[in-house]
Amino acid sequence: MPEYLAPGTYVEEVRSAVVPIQGVGTSTAGFVGLTERGPTEALLITSMPEFQRWYGDLLDPARSALPWSVQGFFANGGQRVFVARVTRGDAKSANLALSDGLTVTAHGAGEWGDRVRVWVRASSKDPANRFRLTVAYLAAGVQPDGDPKKLIGQAAVVEDYDGLSVNPKDSRYVVGAINPASHLISLSVDGTVTKPEAGENFTVLGGGADGDAEMTAKEFIGDENAPSNKKTGLAALAAIDEISILAVPDAVNAQLFPNLADQNAVAEAVVAQCEKLHDRFAVLDIAPGKGNLPSDQNRIPVGPSEFAAIYYPHVRVFDPRSRTTQLLPPSGFVAGIYAFNDVTRGVHKAPANYEVRGILSTDLSPVEGPLEFTVTKGQQDILNPVGINVIRDFRGQGRGIRLWGARTISDDPDWKYVNVRRLFNFVEESVDEGLQFVVFEPNSPETWDRVRRSISVFLERVWRDGALLGEKREEAFFVRCDRTTMSTDDILNGRLICLVGLAAVRPAEFVVLRFSQFTVESGN
Repeated sequence: MPEYLAPGTYVEEVRSAVVPIQGVGTSTAGFVGLTERGPTEALLITSMPEFQRWYGDLLDPARSALPWSVQGFFANGGQRVFVARVTRGDAKSANLALSDGLTVTAHGAGEWGDRVRVWVRASSKDPANRFRLTVAYLAAGVQPDGDPKKLIGQAAVVEDYDGLSVNPKDSRYVVGAINPASHLISLSVDGTVTKPEAGENFTVLGGGADGDAEMTAKEFIGDENAPSNKKTGLAALAAIDEISILAVPDAVNAQLFPNLADQNAVAEAVVAQCEKLHDRFAVLDIAPGKGNLPSDQNRIPVGPSEFAAIYYPHVRVFDPRSRTTQLLPPSGFVAGIYAFNDVTRGVHKAPANYEVRGILSTDLSPVEGPLEFTVTKGQQDILNPVGINVIRDFRGQGRGIRLWGARTISDDPDWKYVNVRRLFNFVEESVDEGLQFVVFEPNSPETWDRVRRSISVFLERVWRDGALLGEKREEAFFVRCDRTTMSTDDILNGRLICLVGLAAVRPAEFVVLRFSQFTVESGN
């Protein structure tokens, strides 16, 4: 309450009755899986070249479909994906003592770190006090040349840092210069650091190991109770608020998970995270080889959920390394379509009737086409009602291979469609973040009015974007926050309760065109 003690003019700023609510992003995905190399903390990746700098090249899909799925995500219009690399529980990181007190460690555990080499040379700037460090990574199977300059030409990744210093106050302090920039190594300091001695050749990091323990669902799920900087797998993605699409393509990898219980555990953990956080949606796959799927629910790896959708069949891509084709789970490609749909049309539009890109477009043989199985309309008549979304071949109509389904696996009719659930995710998360200012405000009619106005202004924008039904805003949504939504007990116990109703648009899943004959004489 302002005080007016002396005569004069007082200028005051009055808060607006409407606090703008910004819509949250809905096109950022999160993937979990194995990669050639890289850190195990979740990283934001914005392109396939950036993924390759951090995580390496494509792998045999039987070992890991994740790199292929990231490639399919970007090919279909995705722009941002958080990647959480997983390793076996007993995997170890390679390292090397560069000098007294200075240790080089490979970014992430695994045998790959033993193929990282570092070369200390004299700096081109003040060689008496500074040094130069070249880091090289050789892909598996490459035999290193004895000549260091020729080895640089063999390397898959080369990083070069000049003018480095071991003085923490120097602008080119070795730890500060390398750790934020390197995709291969990090440096740690223990006690007094001495300047590394220049050498004639590269020195190899050692001690890296993939581990002997069997890969289980535990590595993919991660530990929610681990420190924030130690979380891996799904647990690492759970802490990232920006993620709205979640996929684990290798959840149906029988070679990685020969135990069916592990496959189901990973899928269930993906869905459980979405149900718990209410800000993301799970894109699931069905294991390969399951042609002519019957309509019974036991073919679906998880129980009913409004926060998940399943896609079928696997898609086929061309492998430039082996000049052969590979079958991949479609979830990564579908996640890219989700992201593209959100950016170009909006989260309220069903992510379906889009051409799937990044796969074969022609048949290489009678058994090598773009899809593992060709699904007919009659077969989809069985699959669609049980929530299995199909990728269909419409090349005969000149429309390519298209995503032809938009249903969740929920048994609740209110949450039958993917876009309805994701629209509510978007609105709920946006309003939740936009109304944080209300916490500890007086629980009074003035605050209630500000809440109503702020939400109503946001929802009107959502309605005008075409996400809600109704020719008038009163038909599209309502917002109530008054004594009808709160009892005296609620107010006395600090609860401000607001009721919001939305008339979400449903997709035109069945377009019925009725034709009839008429005569000029009858006029109808």
